[in-house]
Amino acid sequence: MSGLVLDPVLVARARELARRAAEPVVELARRHTTVSVERAVLRLAGLTGTDPVTGEGSAGDEQSVGRVPWVNRVVDAVRDQVGLGSGVALPVWHALASGAAPGLQALAEQVGAGTARFSVPAGADAERARDAARDAVAAGIARIDANRTRREELVATLGDPPRRPWIYLIVATGDIHEDIPQAQAAARAGADVIAVIRSTGQSLLDYVPEGATRTGYAGTYATGENFRLMRAALDDVGVELGRYVRLTNYASGLCMPEIAVLAGLERLDMMLNDAMYGILFRDINPRRTFVDQRFSRMVHARAGIIINTGEDNYLTTADAVDEAHTVTVSQLLNETLAKEAGLEDWQLGLGHAFEIDPDVPESFRLELAHALLARSLFPDAPLKWMPPTKHMTGDVFRGYLLDGFFNLAGALTGQGILLVGMMTEAVVTPWLSDRDLALRNVRYVLDAAGNLAEDFAPPAGGFIDRRADTVLREAVDLLGRIADHPEGLIQAIADGTFGITKRSPDGGRGLDGVVATGPDAYNPALELLEREVSRA
Repeated sequence: MSGLVLDPVLVARARELARRAAEPVVELARRHTTVSVERAVLRLAGLTGTDPVTGEGSAGDEQSVGRVPWVNRVVDAVRDQVGLGSGVALPVWHALASGAAPGLQALAEQVGAGTARFSVPAGADAERARDAARDAVAAGIARIDANRTRREELVATLGDPPRRPWIYLIVATGDIHEDIPQAQAAARAGADVIAVIRSTGQSLLDYVPEGATRTGYAGTYATGENFRLMRAALDDVGVELGRYVRLTNYASGLCMPEIAVLAGLERLDMMLNDAMYGILFRDINPRRTFVDQRFSRMVHARAGIIINTGEDNYLTTADAVDEAHTVTVSQLLNETLAKEAGLEDWQLGLGHAFEIDPDVPESFRLELAHALLARSLFPDAPLKWMPPTKHMTGDVFRGYLLDGFFNLAGALTGQGILLVGMMTEAVVTPWLSDRDLALRNVRYVLDAAGNLAEDFAPPAGGFIDRRADTVLREAVDLLGRIADHPEGLIQAIADGTFGITKRSPDGGRGLDGVVATGPDAYNPALELLEREVSRA
């Protein structure tokens, strides 16, 4: 496709500044762990289930929202007895090697009964615990590897959608058993990617519910069983349609590492995984978020999962013209942090959005400039293009037209993932009939436009070229200010740089779950995942 000819010196400068700006949070993540990272280690080793005597419900209930998972119980017990500075693996596998319990499940039940005792081993005992922990976690990573291979086999057998961008559609009723037929119907109507949005507030839960759930609010709980059920349903409809249908969920919030592991274990294909979304829009502590996101992205890298970032959210709180450069800055920072964690270009679903006020003169040309800048900066990334929401009104005809313009911008600028916009977006919860009309809109525009992107080449020095250059230069200036500050990105967030939202380094939820690691710290998952990253 045709693109903008960006100043290569300016682009190189932008990426170098992004690396410098991100460096402090990378170092922060390397020197700390969190309760969710440690729980993810236990999940990779096979520990599942909830404590049947705590919270609401009983052991036989289908839904476990409110019951405490065993991984939480074990990590909390280790933290209370010996701290988490050494990680959870050494104390847990030392207890197992010492004969305290025959396996993880039995040890967890001892924790529930209050009889488990943990200590941090040294010398030969520590080596024995490391070896056992590494073997246990390696089995979980082998399952993730097998799922990646299975995805590749299914894509080779069934085939990918016949064109780009992929059509991405949200399905979430709160009841996984209702989501399934709706998701299959959406795939039959043309959706290539099904996103199951999470129940409102799940990102603020410091545990992952267990099992199939039926009572989510404005979304469906992200659980391992819900992932498994939807994956199987989309595999079935994929065989029927003769194309692989991708599944998306959300690896964000306080349990980002655990949900990333569950996604790998159940063969999800995309995950919402932005470096700053939880900080800005859910008030989750910055330190907690940056430690968790590095681990989660390493899991996604290994699993072959495409991440979707959330730059579009900035434009719901900030002006899409005045603050366009902050989207570019965030994209460059997300790219830097993702690649440091081992993700490749084809896995970077960097976000941007069609959110300029349609009453602004030449708004469509501005939208094209911003979209084409992103496409030209990240030519090998499957960018995720988000539809208008902020300026949607009760005028459904105007809204339908705006979505058509959004779809046309996606076709013109070669976007990779196109989230279906609906004419009642941000006004009411869309009806199924709205979804059907929206899918007709996007299919018509994409089919009619064909490969129009190869014909679209804005002239050098023209309106679009000048606007893109202005945004890129503003982004470089901002990245320079962030990189020159000793605290880098964390201070930029505190200053309200993104989405005009200020978040203190010491504020927000989850800070109490961040732990500085000691000299004897051991995380077998990090060891295995970092070994793979170092080979890349």
